[in-house]
Amino acid sequence: MAGPKLRAFRERVLLRALRAVSFVGRRIPLRMGQKLGRSIGSLAWVVARRDRRKAMENMAVAFPKWTATERRRVARAMFRHLGAALFEIVWLPNLTAQDPNTAFEGLDRVLDLIRSGRAVVAFTGHCGNWEWLAYAVGKLAPVTVLQRERSEAGLNQFITNIRTNAGIHTIDRGSTAAGRELIRAMRKPGFVAFLIDQSIRAESAKVPFFGQPALTPIGPATLAIRTGAVAVAAFIERRDDGTHLIRFQEPIETHRGDDPIALTERITRAIEEQIRRVPEQWVWMHDRWRDRPKWDVRSTQ
Repeated sequence: MAGPKLRAFRERVLLRALRAVSFVGRRIPLRMGQKLGRSIGSLAWVVARRDRRKAMENMAVAFPKWTATERRRVARAMFRHLGAALFEIVWLPNLTAQDPNTAFEGLDRVLDLIRSGRAVVAFTGHCGNWEWLAYAVGKLAPVTVLQRERSEAGLNQFITNIRTNAGIHTIDRGSTAAGRELIRAMRKPGFVAFLIDQSIRAESAKVPFFGQPALTPIGPATLAIRTGAVAVAAFIERRDDGTHLIRFQEPIETHRGDDPIALTERITRAIEEQIRRVPEQWVWMHDRWRDRPKWDVRSTQ
């Protein structure tokens, strides 16, 4: 489990890496940059021993029948994926609304809801390049995202500045105005997007994830239900040719009185299915099954 000092150190390293590659990253072809990023990921696989070990431990929980060789193969591919994603983040300002590197499935039916004046709560996880997902969708419709507090303030601002280029509105989760800003966003047509595949310090409930109870934030589901918004799971994955596929699942109508835990469980099943599709494109280093009794709504009832 990483402490605050270690997390702050990692975020400083990540910020410096992003700044180092951003100048040239936006000026070289995407495929070349992805290849460079994969090389950086291969280096990280060698030096980031703790993260490598944690990723393989988590895979052993999720895929108990996998051999150690299979876990190592997927973990190494994950590091290479994250290296490519690192480059893609700084390349994102080159992305256009009709960019040939992005394909969509199920987008039109969700855009039709937004055009009719509806707010859509989009649920996703740390699958594929989730920043590419937000940026590409932000070029087509209003998007608001909730951003967790990071120890390195400069990293927050770096990511926020990139999102702003696509018209994405970012809300800092720890700010005093976060609640008001979320309600304001829900009153307008557009996407309000959340990542719910991590154990965080927020109102949560344990739902099944790879056969194990995993503490999962229920705030986004509660928000959708209380406002009568449409909920939808959305995912992105990098394909073999370096392009990205964004898929929107069937929209879910919510109604007052619905159970936010049940909705959270339903979305978590969809996240698990996506991870099983491309396991090397999920962030396996996170302590997903970490217990936080203070934030577990069932343990405090």
